[in-house]
Amino acid sequence: MSSNHRYCVIMCGGIGSRFWPYSRTDMPKQFIDFFGTGRSMLQMCYDRILPVVSRENILVITNSRYASLVKEQLPDLDDSQILLEPDRRNTAPCIAWAAYHIAARDPQASMIVTPSDHLITREHIFEQCVLRGFDFVETHDALLTLGINPTRPETGYGYIQIGDEVEPGLLKVKTFTEKPDLELAQVFVDSGEFFWNAGIFLWTATAIKEALHKYAPDLACEFDKGTDDFGTDREMDFINRQFPACPSISIDFAVMEKASNVYVECVDFNWNDLGTWGSLYDNSPKNITGNVTQKCNVIAYNSSGNIFMAPDDKLVVVSGLTDFIVADAGDVLLICPKDEEQKIKQMANDVKERFNERFM
Repeated sequence: MSSNHRYCVIMCGGIGSRFWPYSRTDMPKQFIDFFGTGRSMLQMCYDRILPVVSRENILVITNSRYASLVKEQLPDLDDSQILLEPDRRNTAPCIAWAAYHIAARDPQASMIVTPSDHLITREHIFEQCVLRGFDFVETHDALLTLGINPTRPETGYGYIQIGDEVEPGLLKVKTFTEKPDLELAQVFVDSGEFFWNAGIFLWTATAIKEALHKYAPDLACEFDKGTDDFGTDREMDFINRQFPACPSISIDFAVMEKASNVYVECVDFNWNDLGTWGSLYDNSPKNITGNVTQKCNVIAYNSSGNIFMAPDDKLVVVSGLTDFIVADAGDVLLICPKDEEQKIKQMANDVKERFNERFM
């Protein structure tokens, strides 16, 4: 198939509450330059996909409140390439809209769907994997996900159990398991039969629409009501009316865990979903005492294994601190042990309950 029929959908609507207080409702983590490279996570994602998908075939789907941020960070995109969700309904409705939108424009389309906030290095290998994935879904009735070889019993990721190999590096999927407990995750890693689910998918627009009709008919039914509207100037009116009525469900639960034509491509580029402060610490350069300093100046005495993030002009001075997150976002200062970072989402919810949206 011609590469002109290949599309990319960048999902960019999340809040990133596990990165609170830096990731806020008005500036989620995908718009932040965490590594001081001059490029946000969204911009790095866009840069990464450009070698394999034509610029005019890249779509960003995001919440309507982030329209100006996307336009500011990706000025090369036309307004028509930014799909604005009127409500947050998780990944299945997001992907369904993108599939219907693209299919109306190009019935022969194949598409890669990727989150905007993952950290991927060894980009040349990423490009090769994506091209191989496109070739596979364009010649097979397949829903393809990218699988990462697990390096530890991580409880924050979904796991894919692999089956028979159909082509080198491409295997049938037996089962999906979402975020197992530590004991089960260790069993998965030890077995050698499981890969992390990277949450990056490839399929044809036709294949994912058929899967939605078969496995998520309630969702497909909502979008079928606008069959004649997609690809016309009536599309956004339809979306604004119908999208909030869609069930809030992930594509994993809606389709991938149920479908029989799911495959995994085992990839070997470096990947991290950069979902937590701990993952940012792990992927950042450290000084001789194992401290990570983001943006600010730090003087640390008898302190190691910490991550510090504060405004550029701030000096942080600490003594006797080990394995902590210190995140100063101006109106919020978070100090939390790294091994309790899973509580940050609940902390943010508690703050919202007490102060409404003031610190969110």
